[in-house]
Amino acid sequence: MSGLSFDRLTVRYPGVTAVDDVSLEVPHGRIVGLVGESGSGKSTLGRAAVGLAPVRAGRVLLDGEDITQAKGARRRRLGGRIHLVFQNPHSALDPRMTVGETVSEALTVHRGLRRSERRSEVARLLDLLELDPTLASVLPGALSGGQRQRVALARALAVEPEVLIADEITSALDASVQSAILNLIRELRDKLELTILFIGHNLAAVRYVADVIAVLRQGELVEVAPTDRLFAEPRHPYTRALLDSVPRIGR
Repeated sequence: MSGLSFDRLTVRYPGVTAVDDVSLEVPHGRIVGLVGESGSGKSTLGRAAVGLAPVRAGRVLLDGEDITQAKGARRRRLGGRIHLVFQNPHSALDPRMTVGETVSEALTVHRGLRRSERRSEVARLLDLLELDPTLASVLPGALSGGQRQRVALARALAVEPEVLIADEITSALDASVQSAILNLIRELRDKLELTILFIGHNLAAVRYVADVIAVLRQGELVEVAPTDRLFAEPRHPYTRALLDSVPRIGR
């Protein structure tokens, strides 16, 4: 399978072009990091992949099939194969629903599992995300930020996506928790053969997790390279400026 790709994608909001003629491949089973300053269009590109941004030109393709023009049942089928995990784990979860209810809802809507099947699958997903299954009865307010982000990931994986878009998912966490989540992302990719677009502004974090890094500047893609090569030999002046603005951390 070919994975996720953006083909000359343009996204426009009133008065601004957020993404301008971007083509990018996220190959099956790989992690592609997407970096750039605030306002560069990173999150917009991720949102466009799940139909949450106004695409004005170009295409989003999943295994070569155009998602952008899909309608009705076909759009829902294709859309269910891609899941976006948002930045803030505090606002991403309904505070009135327990962890188990949150994950179980996705299992009901997307997979139609019976109650007994849902219970066992919730426990399996929490274990996969390195969470104690007893947390299924807990409300999000009792969880740490890292635990909430793991629950958000468990809910995403409940729909059995092929592509995961992680939008700044470690930015609200402290350094030690960030490291654990990054390791988990790599493990999930390997265990589940996920295709992952990892959006972030923390270059050290993206460097650690990504196979390839793409650089956006004011909506335009200025450089794409394997991670080690991009850090060793950045070709675009903007990429060099980004790398010069943060401490170098070994991989």
